[in-house]
Amino acid sequence: MVVGIMTVQLFLSEADTLKNKRRVLKSIIDQVKARFNVSIAEVGEQDFWQRSTVGVSFVCNEGTYAHKVFAAVIRLIESQGMVSVVDYQIELL
Repeated sequence: MVVGIMTVQLFLSEADTLKNKRRVLKSIIDQVKARFNVSIAEVGEQDFWQRSTVGVSFVCNEGTYAHKVFAAVIRLIESQGMVSVVDYQIELL
């Protein structure tokens, strides 16, 4: 059993209020949950308009599969256009 954990640092260039930031993040979080069946939530920088830290986790049986899923999640987030991935870290337990 492999537990995959990914932390993603995001920059929301178009967010000018916390309300707008939360709207954009909710859309991204809902899309990722629906498409990949992972757990995802904002875990840091909640009080900043243009920055966010999102945590993604799930359980699988192979480390290579975990890396494929995380890569697909990053591609989906970047394809939104409203947000840029600044950095991400993957940890497998």
